[in-house]
Amino acid sequence: MSIWWSLHLRREAASVPLARRLLLGTMETAGVDPDICYDLSVALSEACANAVEHGGDTAEDYRVTAFIDGDTCRIEVTDSGPGFHHRPAPPAPPHTATDRPLPPAAPVPTPAQAPEFAEDGRGLFLIEALTDHVRYRNRTGRPGAVVSFDKILKWREGAALPMAS
Repeated sequence: MSIWWSLHLRREAASVPLARRLLLGTMETAGVDPDICYDLSVALSEACANAVEHGGDTAEDYRVTAFIDGDTCRIEVTDSGPGFHHRPAPPAPPHTATDRPLPPAAPVPTPAQAPEFAEDGRGLFLIEALTDHVRYRNRTGRPGAVVSFDKILKWREGAALPMAS
């Protein structure tokens, strides 16, 4: 059995708990383990909050899509803001006269390396920490960012809608 739903939400703070409650209700009804439900609801809340905050000056909406298929849940949050800014790749390190590579330069900071006491930048870190696989990309052919993440599901004993793989 598969479950799929998609929401088109206004880019306002009140939309975040709505998306979270719909996801939680769906997963609880299907019989997903409460700890997994919680992890995914926090990750979804962070992705939605980012869409609300960074979705662009004129963008008025964003989309949340969730798929439960077998033992996997995939969630995708798409906005129509400016998208992710690509960081240039660091230049290749120069070689010495013996052609041994020099140690690489410090890595370009990623969302998972948010400063310890930062007030911003923790959302992507939380999504990465609470899910099994995360993808960030810009929309193809139009402005906007897409954050999608997957989590392997565990089921409660006696789940109402046990999923077959």
